[in-house]
Amino acid sequence: MTASGTPALGRSVQPALGCFERYLTAWVAACIVVGIALGQFLPGVFQTIGAMEVARVNLPVGLLIWVMIVPMLLKIDFGALGQVRGHVKGIGVTLAVNWLLKPFTMAFLAWLFVRELFAPLLPADQVDSYVAGLILLAAAPCTAMVFVWSRLTNGDPYFTLSQVALNDVIMIFAFAPVVGFLLGISSITVPWDTLFASVLLYIVVPVIVAQILRKRLLARGPAAFDAALARVQPWSVAALLLTLVLLFAFQGNAILEQPLVIALLAVPILIQVVFNASVAYLLNRAVGEKHSVACPSALIGASNFFELAVAAAISLFGFESGAALATVVGVLIEVPVMLLVVRFVNASKGWYEEGRPRGAD
Repeated sequence: MTASGTPALGRSVQPALGCFERYLTAWVAACIVVGIALGQFLPGVFQTIGAMEVARVNLPVGLLIWVMIVPMLLKIDFGALGQVRGHVKGIGVTLAVNWLLKPFTMAFLAWLFVRELFAPLLPADQVDSYVAGLILLAAAPCTAMVFVWSRLTNGDPYFTLSQVALNDVIMIFAFAPVVGFLLGISSITVPWDTLFASVLLYIVVPVIVAQILRKRLLARGPAAFDAALARVQPWSVAALLLTLVLLFAFQGNAILEQPLVIALLAVPILIQVVFNASVAYLLNRAVGEKHSVACPSALIGASNFFELAVAAAISLFGFESGAALATVVGVLIEVPVMLLVVRFVNASKGWYEEGRPRGAD
């Protein structure tokens, strides 16, 4: 137990790569098959589910997103914000990449590939929607999975926790303006009321609920807290998989008609991940940060909070939109791409340390 009353950073905060995370791509592929099949054989059931809306919020999906997100937010200790001053350079680099670089580079890549290079291969009526989905995907930094990636690189756990906590606070205030601005300059109509409602429903309220639950669980001791996280994690996994099945049930016809869509949408996502991870890694080296800080900084700078992106895409554009499909492609390639980044930063540790400014600590 730390002085602040939170559990010491260990397995409950930075778990090893579990079976679900390791095979996330395979799980998503299975959801594609199951979802498309169910959508083709039971179209009436999914039309009924799609019609269960209140103020443009689909109730089944809203519930699933909550079950998916709240267990992840339980791991976030906002008390770690006090540790930010101990990693000023690394924090600054990550914030710059997350909020000043990544959303804007994705907007450019979406324009380049979706509107220009790949436009003849994509359904014309969904091009704007694909662009919107890619922007939503890049506008929110990853939360839960970052702890896994950091652990695999022997990243500084205190830096990782403080950076994630700070990003979550910033996300409450910056997500809607960033998304609204980039959609606006991309000539995509912004339903501001729905956008702010999404922030309230899928960021603000879950954060508050998670922190209340976290405080109550910690009052019972670290063991009870760890046990509670272990119990709720399967619910989070199940909610994600069910959401994906629903999405692919609605997207089935579009995917069957345009089977290359998923591969084409993966291209800008792949480029964005590699580019932003590289920039964060090199900037940390240039300012003299330790390798144990540069690794999680690069991983946080590259990865996305795809659960939030999926929820926002459905709220803003609907189940059958290209935006929803684009965010799901992010889920599909998250693990293999991030594992590639992990392998690179681990293998380059010697090179990184040799190039750090002398006297840097």
